[in-house]
Amino acid sequence: MSDTKATVALGFDFDAVSIWLHSFEFLESPTKHSRGVFGVDVGTPRMLDLLDRLEVPATWFIPGHTIDSFPEMCGEVYDRGYPIQHHGWKHTNPANFETREDEKADVERALDSIQELTGETPSGYRSPYWDYSKHTLGIIQELGFEWDSSLMGHDFEPYYVRENWSADPEKAYDPGTETDVLEIPVSWHRDDWPPFQFILGADSQGGAPDEVQVFEMWQAQFDWMYDNVDGGVYTLTMHPQVIGQAPRPLYLEQLIRHMQSKPGVEFKTFDEIATEHK
Repeated sequence: MSDTKATVALGFDFDAVSIWLHSFEFLESPTKHSRGVFGVDVGTPRMLDLLDRLEVPATWFIPGHTIDSFPEMCGEVYDRGYPIQHHGWKHTNPANFETREDEKADVERALDSIQELTGETPSGYRSPYWDYSKHTLGIIQELGFEWDSSLMGHDFEPYYVRENWSADPEKAYDPGTETDVLEIPVSWHRDDWPPFQFILGADSQGGAPDEVQVFEMWQAQFDWMYDNVDGGVYTLTMHPQVIGQAPRPLYLEQLIRHMQSKPGVEFKTFDEIATEHK
């Protein structure tokens, strides 16, 4: 019987410039682009050095656009032993593709980028913007993905993605039937982008956060899982251009060391978690 009481899965969405490409305002703004470049030149090296020093695994979800634009840094991620998984090609929300063929072509283009960089085929998919179109599940099934990390049907327990569901507002909700695609769930409450990434004029933009309080919230969520969920899986989503801003690497190190101090806690890649559950 496993001695693992809780599992931590650190995920880095290495979006770089791709996340800034989806409106004319951002497309024409070198300032926005520079925030993505910061993630390449500053944030990612800081995170790689931190992970190496703490000797913890992490999974990097990298759009094909980032791989093709910054192959040396993406290669550095892979060469230092961190697996690269799928995150679209140009970080387009799947719901925004006009046709199934367009969405599939984007997924396949990103597959090609990852395979060219690593010589390997990714086993997992993370949807840009954590959204699906009506075609997404069928596409990732067709292309052989074994697991997904985009949905929010649980907080600390993997489950199987469902298909053929129905959300007719005139009828009771039908959750559909389970597929063999394992979901390793995510949460906006364990993601650095909402509290930390300032976007001028965004409807959801609040005031400057108490940064320490955000990390304390993440620690409290982990502690609750540790005490209440047997064999729970804690996923934390970070972006190098966000988490790499000082002094956040220090706060992240303190959080990871707290997790490491708990008996029976293991840090694993998403693929390791999926393999165990399947």
